[in-house]
Amino acid sequence: MKRIGVLLGGWSAERDVSIKTGEAVVEALRARGHDVQPVYVDRDLDRALRATPIDVAFLALHGRYGEDGCVQGMLECMGIPYTGSSVLASALAMDKLKAKELFRLHNVPTPPYYALHGDVTAGELESQHGSFGFPVVVKPRREGSSIGVSKANSFAELAAAVELAQRSDRSVIVERYIKGREVQVGILNGRVLGAVEVVPKRALFDYQSKYTAGMTEYFYPARLAPTRYQGALRLAERAAQSLDCRGAVRVDMIVTEGENEYVLEIDTTPGMTATSLLPKIAAGCGMDFGSLCEAILSSAQTTYPVARAGREMVARA
Repeated sequence: MKRIGVLLGGWSAERDVSIKTGEAVVEALRARGHDVQPVYVDRDLDRALRATPIDVAFLALHGRYGEDGCVQGMLECMGIPYTGSSVLASALAMDKLKAKELFRLHNVPTPPYYALHGDVTAGELESQHGSFGFPVVVKPRREGSSIGVSKANSFAELAAAVELAQRSDRSVIVERYIKGREVQVGILNGRVLGAVEVVPKRALFDYQSKYTAGMTEYFYPARLAPTRYQGALRLAERAAQSLDCRGAVRVDMIVTEGENEYVLEIDTTPGMTATSLLPKIAAGCGMDFGSLCEAILSSAQTTYPVARAGREMVARA
């Protein structure tokens, strides 16, 4: 039997969510007879993995350094198979600007946007925004769980939203607000599972709405006509393929009344907490939480087979 290390914690703004995800996964896999060890990650991941040798890594890390390719790169160097997307796909999905550029390259519709980098004066902001219009949604370029995200309806609100987003990332995305149904599509090992509709009680599906019980209503399957539902699933699949994602993936979309669908972003390490969406989608397909965890585990791999040699070198070091 292989020893599974569930990597959780980290040092991003999503540490608490990661711990909830990881502990739920540990419990589920142990209940199914697996040899599982939680690995609480801090900035010295190398030391943590040397102290707790593992054969395969189940990534329950969220946010920077956990799902942006950094940890994946270290595991590649150590020759340890890991769940989720590759180094490159993880980095691209976490970088909203690069993800949008690839969506456009692959004809995957995404809301219009522009990027801001570094300090911007009020005049420069108004000049760059120009006739872009309102409302808009402002996001940190490289952050997850809707941290630092807000909606702006005027230049004054836009300046405040940019300031908030830049607390998380000096580079931010200003995206046109698209009114419609918020639909999240779950994909597992290349198979599209289904789509859930989320209806937050706040203006946006923000951090509080995502992780506070009772703050959001969920509808599975999403309340769409059959043809539109299937269209949303196909679009989500194309979006995931455009970034070459693998393992467990959640694609966030807006479906409008005007027969249009837009991809917002892709999560390559979806949450696995009590309020998380991928487990809800899997449950709608008849897959319980333990089965979902095992299916994710089954996809663990390294990108380069030569990494096995690297792992032997690390073990001898």
